[in-house]
Amino acid sequence: MKPAVIALEDGTIFKGTSFGAEGEVLGEVVFNTGMTGYQEVLTDPSYCGQIVTMTYPLIGNYGVNPDDIESIKPQVKGFIVREVCKTPSNWRSVETLNDYLTRHNIIGVEGIDTRALTRILREKGTMKGIISTDENFSFKDKIEEIMKYEIKDPVKEVTTKEVKVFNGTGYNVALVDLGIKQNIIRSLQKRGCKVYLFPAHAAAEEILAVKPDGVMFSNGPGDPKDCVDTIDTIRKLLGKVPIFGICLGHQIMALASGADTERLKYGHRGCNHPVKDIEKDLTYITSQNHGYTIVESSMEPEKMVVSHRNMNDGTIEGVRYLGVPAFTVQFHPEASPGPADTGYLFDEFIEMIKKHKGVN
Repeated sequence: MKPAVIALEDGTIFKGTSFGAEGEVLGEVVFNTGMTGYQEVLTDPSYCGQIVTMTYPLIGNYGVNPDDIESIKPQVKGFIVREVCKTPSNWRSVETLNDYLTRHNIIGVEGIDTRALTRILREKGTMKGIISTDENFSFKDKIEEIMKYEIKDPVKEVTTKEVKVFNGTGYNVALVDLGIKQNIIRSLQKRGCKVYLFPAHAAAEEILAVKPDGVMFSNGPGDPKDCVDTIDTIRKLLGKVPIFGICLGHQIMALASGADTERLKYGHRGCNHPVKDIEKDLTYITSQNHGYTIVESSMEPEKMVVSHRNMNDGTIEGVRYLGVPAFTVQFHPEASPGPADTGYLFDEFIEMIKKHKGVN
């Protein structure tokens, strides 16, 4: 382990100690408010291009196991914690967080005031930054490189490269992979679905060729407006087949329906965000990871209506579409914050498929 620095684009510098890999990495610095779930955070493709700060002070206390990952490898650019646990205790643990990040060449930093860093990001918004273990690091020499950093085509980087099939005996569901978390697939299979996993660039004709009973658009990283091909695909599918969108899929569906999206100041990232289901008049604790939201004033009331709302800042967390079988949510119903608060949305998707097919 070596001394390490974290430098933000505004010139703020934190000094700590590295764990995991050594070297230098650029990224968009964000924070996650979850007390647990660091494995899911590390492997969530929605974090592609980002350096993640955990607000909970001790991370790594239950180690790392092969069952709780959401993709085959860590997707974060870097990982920042107050203290990393070097001696985890859990019956499922197979390695330490330090060993896991070292194996995947991800730089971690511990020993900094993560509360102070989080306050800066909340007050100034998400910023670009750099982690470095170079003992001769100079912010002056790196500022231009930091400012030029962009997350380019993250969906293309994380999407599946070919169609994959996950067997089931129930309805056929076409799942468009924009950066999918594996538990979405497991949640569908749990309900008997046969899942066809398509790349993000799949055309509507390709998707319809497998005769899906329903189509899902997954979570994923980046600006939804960059997903031009997927927006076009949704337009061609709307009204032909039931659609369920999650996170990035939620945002892209809104764009395909004529609404607009905008960047949030610092996003929603964590497993403790309260969201109200307006129709049920119930509030659920949800897992979230996104930096964009739908602009409510841009929604056409004859096409779409708000179904869920964030109880912290009032932003849109769900939309139901009028005249077509489709609904979307901004949060992650496949995650387990409570532990299964919003899993009912997968059941509603199945019911929507049944209704569309005329099944009682």
